Amino acid sequence: MVLVVVMGVSGSGKTTVGSRLAAKLGWKFYDADNYHSPENKKKMAEGKPLNDEDRMPWLCALHDILRREDAFGQDAILACSALKKMYRYVLLSGAFATASNQPEESGENKALKILFVHLDGPTDIIAGRLEKRRGHFMPPELLKSQFDALEPPSAPENFITVSLEKSLPEIVLEIESIIFQGEAFLE
Repeated sequence: MVLVVVMGVSGSGKTTVGSRLAAKLGWKFYDADNYHSPENKKKMAEGKPLNDEDRMPWLCALHDILRREDAFGQDAILACSALKKMYRYVLLSGAFATASNQPEESGENKALKILFVHLDGPTDIIAGRLEKRRGHFMPPELLKSQFDALEPPSAPENFITVSLEKSLPEIVLEIESIIFQGEAFLE
């Protein structure tokens, strides 16, 4: 059973990459944007960045989805910004992580095993994508706040970084090959 979180700033292609990969593999796909509260969506639509307090209930709900898929032995992919290390800890361990700022490693609340796929690329490529996107609650003006908040994953986190300068099929193939070559890293 494999859980993957495709992460990055708004406009990096999380939903496109995640949904394409899930369709190719026959896995479940979840888009974290669908789980934002109406208040969060309204705030972002008004050009106001979310703060940690806004994000915590959302991240805990996403953790619950991942925990459920894990319990059922279902492979799943979640597209989620997961910009800060603390947010990734919450995805791994739920509300427990908010108190300790670390994933739980043992006991009842044992952290999930998740591969974080960081979609990374130049600001101008991502800004161009945001300018073309229509009907999304996240305005291009908030891109700078996303980059300001971004804490790229680092050891000991379980992650890979994939360049957005590749084509969509190349990105999907790279992630797929890493998943199947390295399933041991999720053990």
